[in-house]
Amino acid sequence: MRTRNPAVAGMFYDSGKERLSKTLEKLFSGTKQGNNAAVISPHAGYVYSGRTAAHAAASLKPSGKFIIMGPNHSSMGNRFSIMAEGEWITPLGPARIDSGIAKDLLRCDLISEDALAHVREHSVEVQLPFLQHIFTRFEFVPLCVQNLEYSEGFLGECIKIGETIASAMKSHDARLIASSDFSHYLPKEVAEKKDSAAIEMIKKGDVNGFFRVLEKNDASVCGFGPIAILMSAMKKLGFSKCEVINHTTSGDVTGDDSSVVAYYAIGFR
Repeated sequence: MRTRNPAVAGMFYDSGKERLSKTLEKLFSGTKQGNNAAVISPHAGYVYSGRTAAHAAASLKPSGKFIIMGPNHSSMGNRFSIMAEGEWITPLGPARIDSGIAKDLLRCDLISEDALAHVREHSVEVQLPFLQHIFTRFEFVPLCVQNLEYSEGFLGECIKIGETIASAMKSHDARLIASSDFSHYLPKEVAEKKDSAAIEMIKKGDVNGFFRVLEKNDASVCGFGPIAILMSAMKKLGFSKCEVINHTTSGDVTGDDSSVVAYYAIGFR
């Protein structure tokens, strides 16, 4: 069995099981169980974005199957990469890969099996402890996306992958997570203005408009590819309800609003 050991335990979140469990208990305090089929969730260190990520995870309709997409920050590996077998280790234990969902995703000629893309990437990894804390047993498939420019070609690829994911979600009753932070290192008021324009397009389900707004505003939404894929999947499945569940920034922790990273939990049903 292929095993993927954690890359950012002890950096983005606690490396010890007991401490991590206690941290998660605090982060989930005050969250509400929801009925969402998919969410956008942040992937910064838990001290910064953990509260928002907990709101995202808690809002998901219970399931034993997940597809978790994240941007490829290192650019290692192929453009749209999954792991199709094995397990990922976190301090809370192993999370097994769902080979059935993986097989369905690989029917799309844009998606390839490539473990290299996942070796150092944190955007999918940091989502797992949240799911492990509230869903005792589950399987998942990780999808790592190399974000390209806001081109028609890349947009078309995201839409095609989204349609493939929609089919897999329906067949396996799976939930979908797009891991993304929003504006990076901007004054809080500037970040909120830019993010609001992008989120308006997300709520409308306008994936083309989402790309155009990001390009026009020189946005820094790091997971725009995974978000576009999620939007395409939700459109294919006929989900139209979208709402912001929680919003925080790094400035809420540091006290410095002059240069923040913005975090949103956004749910779809």
